[in-house]
Amino acid sequence: MENTYLKKYYPLLPALTSGILLALAFPRFDLSVLAWISFVPLLFSLWKKDSRESFVAGFAFGMVYFFGTLYWIYHSINHFGGAPFFASIVIVLLLCAYLSLFPAFFSMLFSLTYKKTKLPALFIAPVLWVSIEFVRSYALTGFPWSSVGYTQYRFLSLIQISDITGIYGISFLILSFNGFIADLLLIRDKVKEMPLFPLSYFMTGAALLLLLTIGIFGYGFWRLHQDRIGKDLTVSVIQGNIEQDKKWEPVFQKEVFDTYTRLSQDALKDNPSMIIWPETALPFFFGSDAANTDLLIQFQKQTGVPLLFGSVLVKKRSEKNMELTNSAVLLDREGNKAAVYDKIHLVPFGEYVPLRKVLFFVDKLVVGIGDYIPGTQYLQADTEVGRFSTLICYEVIFPGMVRKFFVRGGDFMVTITNDAWFGYTAGPYQHFSMAVFRAIENRKPVVRAANTGISGFIDSNGRVLMRSGLFDRQVLTDTLKTDTSMTFYTKFGDIFSFFCIVISIILLVNLVPRRR
Repeated sequence: MENTYLKKYYPLLPALTSGILLALAFPRFDLSVLAWISFVPLLFSLWKKDSRESFVAGFAFGMVYFFGTLYWIYHSINHFGGAPFFASIVIVLLLCAYLSLFPAFFSMLFSLTYKKTKLPALFIAPVLWVSIEFVRSYALTGFPWSSVGYTQYRFLSLIQISDITGIYGISFLILSFNGFIADLLLIRDKVKEMPLFPLSYFMTGAALLLLLTIGIFGYGFWRLHQDRIGKDLTVSVIQGNIEQDKKWEPVFQKEVFDTYTRLSQDALKDNPSMIIWPETALPFFFGSDAANTDLLIQFQKQTGVPLLFGSVLVKKRSEKNMELTNSAVLLDREGNKAAVYDKIHLVPFGEYVPLRKVLFFVDKLVVGIGDYIPGTQYLQADTEVGRFSTLICYEVIFPGMVRKFFVRGGDFMVTITNDAWFGYTAGPYQHFSMAVFRAIENRKPVVRAANTGISGFIDSNGRVLMRSGLFDRQVLTDTLKTDTSMTFYTKFGDIFSFFCIVISIILLVNLVPRRR
């Protein structure tokens, strides 16, 4: 019985090993070097598997990889959604099962292509992976969390190329290196299986990979030592550390408001040009609650410093319901409303229920104050301290969306969030690491304000200048240099990923048997 069990599951061991190694490369473990070898066991094992076995291996790899990086979602569902612990884990596993379909298809397509063509794995693996990772970023509203390139957020000399390729270029390089190692391990078997297999293909690919790596590091060194032309901007971020389950309790309303105003008063001693509060910082509906709105405006006039804050806004009210937006509001020095941005990309099942007419039996997994409606405009605030856009929470993980805010220029980027939903898990650390890539892709320094952390400042080269701890009540003040650069990625978007998709289609079309 035991031997039968081992015989059945032993073939999945390489895939499971790859999943574990890759999960460990992400925050909080941050063993980023493991990403460069994490795919090797999986790729090596696919050589002897048929299409079905490869699909299953890829799925098993995906389940470990995604659960290892996304397990923290259970915390929101369990602690704030009211779901039992077991049910919350099941929901996370269902999400992981959906996401695992992408590496499953990758594994199947890689196995087919590698066996039937003379191309080395160092070319096939990154092209297919980037194509599928890009599709995952958009399919069914998209979920680009856990993209492989994010493992390298601290490797600044490597990731500067992101201002051309986006995050996907880093994923490409990691998969190419893994493919190179797999080629070395399999080259004897492949020559034996394919007597006409020319070693020149592999040698040429290896040489190109070496030149590409040298070029990427050279580009990174140049970018990191470039003089940035911009203005000094001093900003204060208020991390209120308000407990999630108290935030909307009327009895705590005054305490929450007083916390933010008191911390903002403390920040004034550093003479900031702007003060930023996090997502939905206000414990009331700005503009609809006249008394509290007036209190905030009077406070703003006293400080004389522009204030950006997150608030829920009422767009439309009826007897049965309210239409709400998750918004960022900017008040100028005189307390006038200078800009309002309504969050465009809402969190499915967190801020709204997709396909509500079909999924009428599904309520939101995280209990909130109502369903939100999405904004429609990629707005910038044009102020005396510069032009900036505000990304709210989840939006910063979408590179293709973020670039749309800066196609007409800009000076810096603000992201406000409330990561209290994630507790002390890896979620806040992963979320913060993604902002590093948005800074580099668009060459815009990032100011991040989070209710419970991690707040901080990132320059336009992705260097973390300052960051807060988790669940600390803090005032962070730093001086950034604005950046008006317009990058290739901002201008042209994901051309690199589209190129990989075209190559993948060509590879797969050539696998289809042709009639004579």
